Amino acid sequence: MNETAHTRAQKLFSHSIVEGLSSTDQAWLDAHLQACAECARETATTRELLAALHTVPVAVPSDLAARTQLRVRLRAQQSSETFSSSALLWAITVASWLLGIFSAPLVWRGFAWLGERTNLPKPMLQLGFVLWWAAPALIAVAVVLRQRAASSRA
Repeated sequence: MNETAHTRAQKLFSHSIVEGLSSTDQAWLDAHLQACAECARETATTRELLAALHTVPVAVPSDLAARTQLRVRLRAQQSSETFSSSALLWAITVASWLLGIFSAPLVWRGFAWLGERTNLPKPMLQLGFVLWWAAPALIAVAVVLRQRAASSRA
């Protein structure tokens, strides 16, 4: 037998233990094990080892399954909440940028009007204009940092 047949036999044997095999694959494996003493010995040893492992008593808490299910549900709920809050944050960010782009000329005219009425220096008006658009971004960053801090504590 070549090395490929031995490798295939090992894979099929592993699959037979975990998932089961189709009748064609099972027939091929049985024929190979009859013809190959090395693979037959390895298979027999593995079956004996698995049988021995099945006899070892393992103490498992009676509520282990219920606790595991609860943790899985909680994790799924957290993931769903994180996704929905992230999607909401992205939607708000996109809306903010679109509103900012389309209303920038109007806001600039408002700052220019305010500068004419109050005689504020032009750099101060420009700083105010920049801060007007930076405020939503700074609030969004604060929200994201707060969410990350809350999720890292949990």
